[in-house]
Amino acid sequence: GPLAGIPIAIKDNIATTDSPTTCSSAMLQNFVSPFDATVVKLLRKAGADIIGKTNLDEFGMGSLNVHSVHGPVVNPFHSYSSGTTWVEREKRCAGGSSGGSAAAVAAGMCVAALGTDTGGSIRLPASYCGIVGFKPSYGLVSRWGVVSFADSLDCVAVMAANVSDAKRIFNFISVYDEKDPTAATDDVRQMASKSVQEGLHRLRRNRRPGTRLDGIRIGIPQEYFPSELSPTILGPVRRAISSLKSQGAIVVPVTLPSTSYALSAYYVLASAEASSNLARYDGIQYGLWTRVSPPHGADLRKTSRIYAYTRSAGFGHEVQKRILLGTYALTADAFDNYFLQAQRVRQLVKNDFNSVFSIPDYYSPSTHTKDPLETTVDVLVHPSAIRTAPPLPTTETDVNDDASLDAYVQDVLTVPASLARLPALNVPIPQGQVDELDDGWPIGISVVGQWGTDELVLEVGEALE
Repeated sequence: GPLAGIPIAIKDNIATTDSPTTCSSAMLQNFVSPFDATVVKLLRKAGADIIGKTNLDEFGMGSLNVHSVHGPVVNPFHSYSSGTTWVEREKRCAGGSSGGSAAAVAAGMCVAALGTDTGGSIRLPASYCGIVGFKPSYGLVSRWGVVSFADSLDCVAVMAANVSDAKRIFNFISVYDEKDPTAATDDVRQMASKSVQEGLHRLRRNRRPGTRLDGIRIGIPQEYFPSELSPTILGPVRRAISSLKSQGAIVVPVTLPSTSYALSAYYVLASAEASSNLARYDGIQYGLWTRVSPPHGADLRKTSRIYAYTRSAGFGHEVQKRILLGTYALTADAFDNYFLQAQRVRQLVKNDFNSVFSIPDYYSPSTHTKDPLETTVDVLVHPSAIRTAPPLPTTETDVNDDASLDAYVQDVLTVPASLARLPALNVPIPQGQVDELDDGWPIGISVVGQWGTDELVLEVGEALE
């Protein structure tokens, strides 16, 4: 096959028949799937060598890959300022939830790895580890065989050392699958592809020598430079934007006013969907093979109380917290104030993106009244993360610290594209120039496009690279 001999790792929430699919949870520690996920089947058919499964935050819930029954993932990046051995080296987070896939690629264990992206779980670890992470448009890659976290947000995505490898793997797995009810149909794919091809043809035809991006309009959203953004990030990002301008791109400042509400809406929606999806793990139908028996004298008059002992033992602290949050958001008293409000915010975020992109959203059509040549852009570019990789927590108490919201804020720049179901690509910024504030750890920049413009996003990413 065309991928013969190419080693590819698979995130451990994607089903494989030849190795366990644990979701890094005690709840599924002995589970082996009777079938391969669609994406795994496609890779095997193309001849790829599936070398193993990678660690993740339990059921995909986390931003730093420290919530795992297997233990945390250590970022394999070797800072240029460090001349020490691995044992003595500074230990930093690989990012989550696809931190294992990112670390495997960054360490050279595989050419590419599959992960899943719900609110930034591909782009954040890719940024922290200094690799390429590509989240496709929602619905282009089949989710059949992927253990669900939040169905309306989950995307199977690709990590690789460079954009070319990520693009190559994406082309093999981006096919319609009738088993996935959320898959985009061939008609919608063709409409989006036709629009992108027309735009790329126009740009290539009018391109001046030495200007790869001549005529492409790139938006810089002002809301993606929040107060939490580390000064370490600003210099490299500005240099990257300057390099785009030198290649002929037209840089346009844009505004996405609903961005500040996106993170809050995301955690309500994702937790609500997670509480519904994870309700199946009760220790009787699904979950721990050995059900945790209630202690002597326990009240067994309600089935839910019997479930509770298994769920308390099988789910980790972070998963329990999100299930409780999601269950509350779906109760009668909170449904209107939280879940429905979050859905409204999600639509506002989507409307913001539609108002700045020149290409319409073919997945959920909307009216565009703006002149695409004057007031709209082809793609957006912004920092992937608010900082470089954070240090690994040193104790279990630090991992489960309820008072700290720092881990949740890590996703603030990646969540909006997930809510709007848009393609987004992280590209590592070269370390050629070093600022005084630079700590030597990788910095990533994201390219975001309208739904279905994955090819355009990858082309801009290659120019950045």
